[in-house]
Amino acid sequence: MRPDGRKPTQIRPVKITRDFNIYAEGSVLIEVGNTKVVVTASVEEKVPPFLRGSGQGWITAEYSMLPRSTESRNIREVVRGSPSGRTQEIQRLIGRSLRGVVDLKKLGERTLWVDCDVLQADGGTRVTSITGAFIAVADAMIKLTEAGKVKSNPLKDFIAAISTGVYGNEVVLDLNFKEDSAAKVDMNLVMTGSGEFVEIQATGEEFTFSQEHLNKMIEYGKLGIEKLINIQKQFIEGVPSLGHWKRKDIKEFYFEDK
Repeated sequence: MRPDGRKPTQIRPVKITRDFNIYAEGSVLIEVGNTKVVVTASVEEKVPPFLRGSGQGWITAEYSMLPRSTESRNIREVVRGSPSGRTQEIQRLIGRSLRGVVDLKKLGERTLWVDCDVLQADGGTRVTSITGAFIAVADAMIKLTEAGKVKSNPLKDFIAAISTGVYGNEVVLDLNFKEDSAAKVDMNLVMTGSGEFVEIQATGEEFTFSQEHLNKMIEYGKLGIEKLINIQKQFIEGVPSLGHWKRKDIKEFYFEDK
């Protein structure tokens, strides 16, 4: 039995509130169970030095956890003087994932900054950030296209991410903190809407795992990502093969897996 009574393939309730920030080109508050993350996408009309003159854009991510996003207060990383190794790893994962579904040549010489700020953490903050970030990024790309700053929308596909793992002796989907901290194996899976893998991170926590476990975690992860992409489609109408992307007129959406 899972701590919150969910079935192995059930994801936590998901609530997404769009335009959470009035200034950013794209923004959402995404809530997955008790995990809450604010994501903003900001357009900057320049690129890092290594891309100047290339005609190519860039997407970079920053990730942080508010001091009281966890049970005990964390010291702000700015006070420590530099981001932790964990933070840097997560930032790179988010950036890689989003660049996987954006044509950076079409973006032109501009940078899309994606800021993911964890308000409350109960497991899966990095995968929640990626899932929410897609909507914020898509909104920003649609605005750039409608303003005539890009000739055609740089988006290539949807993208979402989810956790899965071995809890007790059973493979389960979308681990909360209690499950994640006790899991024998945990995996983060990032996939596109067309079913392509962007990243698989799987680790045995003082345990090994079999091919059977691996296959089942991937199977469950794919099921979860399909559900998350269907949620994204409540906000964004996309036909990637035609380069057609449109913002749907919806402010908030709630999904409960039954």
